[in-house]
Amino acid sequence: MLNEKLLQEVGNYTSEIKKSISEVIIGQEEIINGLLISIFSGGHCLLVGVPGLAKSLMISSLAKVLNLDFNRIQFTPDLMPSDITGSEILEENKTTGEKFFKFVKGPVFANIILADEINRTPPKTQSALLEAMQEKQVSFGGENYQLPQPFFVLATQNPIEQEGTYPLPEAQLDRFMINLVVDYPSLNEEKEIVKKAYQIQHAELTPVLNAEILIDIQKQIQQMPVADFIIDYAVKLTRMTRPINDNPYDFVKKYIVWGAGPRASQFLILAAKTKALMEGRLAPSIEDVKDIAHIVLRHRLILNFTAEAEGVTVDKIIELLLENIKND
Repeated sequence: MLNEKLLQEVGNYTSEIKKSISEVIIGQEEIINGLLISIFSGGHCLLVGVPGLAKSLMISSLAKVLNLDFNRIQFTPDLMPSDITGSEILEENKTTGEKFFKFVKGPVFANIILADEINRTPPKTQSALLEAMQEKQVSFGGENYQLPQPFFVLATQNPIEQEGTYPLPEAQLDRFMINLVVDYPSLNEEKEIVKKAYQIQHAELTPVLNAEILIDIQKQIQQMPVADFIIDYAVKLTRMTRPINDNPYDFVKKYIVWGAGPRASQFLILAAKTKALMEGRLAPSIEDVKDIAHIVLRHRLILNFTAEAEGVTVDKIIELLLENIKND
């Protein structure tokens, strides 16, 4: 049964979370909104940005405000899958002398995981994390170990340093609900950051939520009804990213090798519902779908060499689609 009272509280929770986080994070309102959409929806998030833009601080602060367990994993070329998931150690029963294997949980066993520079580790280790993201469990030695709930992976990538990196395959990128591009702060924001550096380091954040309430919110958002015409729009937008024969848009066929799959349609609706609730509305609109289209679709479209040669970006393609579908 839909709990409208709890859903109506999402807007208040959002305001309180932003107010608390503003003690340590100056600016970056769009990124914080995106992170909250991901967390309230129960999805994973990929943040792309150069070092020094407070991505790690943002995520660790969010964990404190949400009152959730937090672990940071620094991805490196020598990181092994067991360094993430955990491993078995040989122990001895001091009474009987019997030896046995005991599973020691790795850092993935937390509510919020910061996967720092996920593209710096080989595919085998990336897959271990991505499997945990999908299955919400870790398999080791024939046993399944459930991850704590709620469970989020917030991964970062450095778009500049590409030497010695292992880019995530498209099929693995698709497991991230949204993709946020973290940009430099404005001039005034940067001045404020410098002025408040000491305060930021020693700020005490006030918890706003907890795991139990957050899980309830996620379940309620999943159950929220959505009007058919909004679903039709989201599905059409996703389908029009595919360079198939009946696609009426020549720019899609010219620049895109591979479009978004059905998971994108699901995430468009889920993110639109969450965005509406965060703004105090119990029903999403087509404008909500448009507003979150970039963060849901940008890592799901594969451009060809022609697009790269002509300087056409994924965000530009999405913008063109939003303009054209609106005028159909």
